[in-house]
Amino acid sequence: MDKIIIRNLEVFANHGVFPEETKLGQKFLVSAKLLCDTRRAGRTDELEHSIHYGLVAEAITSHMKTHTKKLIEAAAEELAEHLLLTFPLMRGIVLEIQKPWAPVGLPLETVSVKIERGWRRAYVAFGSNMGDKRAHIEAGIQFLKEEKRIRVGRLSDMIITEPYGGVEQDEFLNGCLELDTLLSPHELLEVLHKAEQQEKRERLVHWGPRTLDLDLLFYENEVLESEELAVPHPELEKRLFVLEPLAQIAPYKVHPVLGKRVKTLLEELLEKTTEG
Repeated sequence: MDKIIIRNLEVFANHGVFPEETKLGQKFLVSAKLLCDTRRAGRTDELEHSIHYGLVAEAITSHMKTHTKKLIEAAAEELAEHLLLTFPLMRGIVLEIQKPWAPVGLPLETVSVKIERGWRRAYVAFGSNMGDKRAHIEAGIQFLKEEKRIRVGRLSDMIITEPYGGVEQDEFLNGCLELDTLLSPHELLEVLHKAEQQEKRERLVHWGPRTLDLDLLFYENEVLESEELAVPHPELEKRLFVLEPLAQIAPYKVHPVLGKRVKTLLEELLEKTTEG
């Protein structure tokens, strides 16, 4: 990824824990590496195909002055998100905020916080087998679209599938979607649960009927496991109702654990199903 670099932009602002910091203010130095694709701008010599670093510097200055925080960690987090939401061509940012006059009573040169944030690609499976299934799914997708830190991309067809897991129930309407997000995996999971709750999802029976089911399948190439979340989604390679729609929108996505493309996993599962 190409980079446009702003180094040591001076901003006088009022961030700090102590009253004298918030009242009197102090100097901060802000540096930013803007991650983007500059090739088209380089080929055409047209600014519209790149990120206007002058406008970025103005945005940094304005935001630092008008959004006061106690911690520079919070200032950095909020500023990075603001810039990523404001400039569409910015895929990521490495942001450092230095505090040269940190009030610690010791002869240090500066204190700084440096973070890297950016848009991350994720894939989500959706399904419903209660009530107006299509309406539940469309409402859930709309919920995601209204979250500013999520950009919904490609959608698969909605396919009718038989229930999975041995619980007697109505057939499902299933599909998959692609999204880019500024949220962490756990933050994204929380939003998915809120979308389910909006459609009055109840978790009464494992693999039971549901108004809306949203499962995080992949988050970039992350491999995570906690009590709340496992990524990639466990056993997705065994589920036709996931692989069939996922292969429509991401056939060449590689499973980070199995090392196989989605289309290959689908072909292998179809072969096993036929043999069985």
